[in-house]
Amino acid sequence: MSPAFYHVRHTLSLIVLTGGTFYGFAGEPESRKKVMIFTGIASVLMLVSGIDLLHKLQSGFPGWAIVKLVCWLGLSALAGIGYRPRGKAGLFMGIILALVFVALTMVYQRPF
Repeated sequence: MSPAFYHVRHTLSLIVLTGGTFYGFAGEPESRKKVMIFTGIASVLMLVSGIDLLHKLQSGFPGWAIVKLVCWLGLSALAGIGYRPRGKAGLFMGIILALVFVALTMVYQRPF
C-alpha cells in the first residue's frame, strides 16, 4: 500500500484517540466501555500505521520516532484513566494537548 494510505490512517487514528480521550474526561460513566473500545482500537491502529509509515518512508528508527512513541504511550495511558479522577480532568487534558503538540512537532521538525 502507498504511504498516503498509512498517513491518512495514522492521522484519523490520532483524531479518534484524542477525541475519545477528551470524551472520557467529560462523558458519563455509562459510556466507559464503548469509549475504551474505540480508543483501544484507535491506539493500536495508530501504532501499526505509524510504524508501517516509518518503514515505507525510510530505514532505521530515528530519535524523533522514539519521542513520538513515548507520546503515543502517554496518550494511550491517559485514555485509560479518563473516567477515574474527575477532579484533575483539566490537568490531564493539558497533558494530552502537550503530548499531541510534541508529537506533531516531532513529525514536522524532525530534530533528531
